[in-house]
Amino acid sequence: MRLTQGEKSERSQVAILQAALHLFSRQGYRGTSIREIATEAGLSTGNVYHHFPDKETLFTTLLAQYWEDIDDPELPFNKALAAGAFPDDMEALARAAEQTIRDHRQYVALIYVDVVEFEGNHIRKFYSEMSGRFARFLEARYPGDALKERMAPGFEPRTALMMASRIFLQYFAVEILFGVPEQFGLPTSVALREMAGILRKGMLRPAPGKAAKVRKA
Repeated sequence: MRLTQGEKSERSQVAILQAALHLFSRQGYRGTSIREIATEAGLSTGNVYHHFPDKETLFTTLLAQYWEDIDDPELPFNKALAAGAFPDDMEALARAAEQTIRDHRQYVALIYVDVVEFEGNHIRKFYSEMSGRFARFLEARYPGDALKERMAPGFEPRTALMMASRIFLQYFAVEILFGVPEQFGLPTSVALREMAGILRKGMLRPAPGKAAKVRKA
């Protein structure tokens, strides 16, 4: 079956973006040329410029794809959150973070490329809006004060969720992108269990007087 011009154009765009993602994530932005992207995609440089006016547009388009994926309800991390992994099953949240990083390894690498080569110019807005996105999720999942009533006094659910998310996602970014297994000096399963325990209970024993009050209560 012959492809229409629109289908050919769409296939070319997909091939160009896949090639750019592969190269940017492996050798950086400045270390990648349009000619290399064209060769990787099996197209001419003219074809690349026909779809994308410059290399930075390619880079920002890839980041935009990643931001869209992060909002996808089918993202493993989002599915775990929707299923109640936070705060009831931190281990499940950790494993969802691992799968998310594995599935989006090359896109995550672009964040580091942006920090090193662009001083974070392209990702700054995304991270500055992160708190609002988490707040909207919590309000939809736990309306009113349903979750805050379960938090230890003085702690906000949004802070706890953002911290748990950052810890697990960063842990697996180091393990998967940087190739550092058992970075805590423990098997990953053990490290995750300890991190989950600290997030649920804190890291310090209650002071003797407080412990007695807790038992009495």
